[in-house]
Amino acid sequence: MSNTVPRPLVRANQAVIVLSVALSILTNFYWILLLPITANLSGILFAKNYIILTARPFLKKKPSEYIQEDKSDLRFNQLLATAMLCASLLFWLAGNLALAIVFGAMVFVAASVALSGFCVGCFMRFQFNQWKYRRRLKRSAE
Repeated sequence: MSNTVPRPLVRANQAVIVLSVALSILTNFYWILLLPITANLSGILFAKNYIILTARPFLKKKPSEYIQEDKSDLRFNQLLATAMLCASLLFWLAGNLALAIVFGAMVFVAASVALSGFCVGCFMRFQFNQWKYRRRLKRSAE
């Protein structure tokens, strides 16, 4: 099993997140968030994101011919997005529309920026790993 995913499939997932968040905020129908929540939760728990699986047949070339994205980065990003989308949905259910919009908007911005080429979650994961590495070096030097 490969440790990578073709970039167009990752982008399809990001596009669905952007559209779902935009529609949920514009229509005030936050149940739409269940689409990316369940897809990404399935990706986290079972390594089967149904948005990615649905988009796979639309690839024009062999999957290996595309730029590849790291599965561990994808999983980390799915975890962040799912947590924030769940928070958005829960705040909406609790009647706190302001916080529902804030959490949804954070995911919307991160996924939109990722579609533009910069992965905020990947950057956060890299910085976190660097921090752990420096901490480990410091402890071993003591």
